[in-house]
Amino acid sequence: MSFQDKVVIVTGGSSGIGAATAIKFAEEGAKVAIVGRNKAKLDNVAKQCGNPLVIVADLSKNADIKRIISETLKQFGKLDILVNNAGIAHSVSILAEQAMAVFDNVMSTNLRSVVYLTHLAAPHLVKTKGNIVNISSIAALRAVGVGYFSYCTSKAGLDHFSRSVAQELAETGVRVNIINPGPVRTDIIENAGAPKAMQEVIFNQMQDITALKRISVPEEIADLVLFLASDKAKAITGSSFVSDNGMLLKISDKPNN
Repeated sequence: MSFQDKVVIVTGGSSGIGAATAIKFAEEGAKVAIVGRNKAKLDNVAKQCGNPLVIVADLSKNADIKRIISETLKQFGKLDILVNNAGIAHSVSILAEQAMAVFDNVMSTNLRSVVYLTHLAAPHLVKTKGNIVNISSIAALRAVGVGYFSYCTSKAGLDHFSRSVAQELAETGVRVNIINPGPVRTDIIENAGAPKAMQEVIFNQMQDITALKRISVPEEIADLVLFLASDKAKAITGSSFVSDNGMLLKISDKPNN
């Protein structure tokens, strides 16, 4: 797959799925704008992307979201592909005093920012007959983990938003698709505040409840992103693609579920 001279924005590009996706696009000739909050991590990814545009931004801030689009257009003059990958996960009980603060924070990053970025990017994608790939989660399809109601809700909303926008933009030639990963070895658990020893415990637990008894690496999801963004997927829009090593199969096998 060649993306020669295509312009791609990847949010959450400083690590994990976003970093792997940005690197693969760059390897295929794309001009990449990588977005994240941690400049040091972004700079490290940038070294593997040729000459990308590095944008340090907080997706919970409107001004930063506007700047992502404006800086990309200023640098490259157009936009072909938007990959909404940035996401956070924080656990909190619905009974906790801080429940709404956590909910608002997660929804702002995982859903509202995608809506706003899509709103700003859509006119430019219409011009290039481009497309959008949104990175969701199997948490959109089934509640996973006590206390993660905010994360699950944000991802379910992201899926339905994606389908709704795909329906609207289809007449312009713009495609919108969704990837629902299961467990992937990224730093999302670390970013949620889990200590290193606990991170390994959690990953091992996740592996044990997949049908294939494995956890994906970010490059596997990145490969799927590139396929959906390519002309090989020109007939695909409004669709969700699960890549979870059979985790949903195992969850469905549990009694009383």
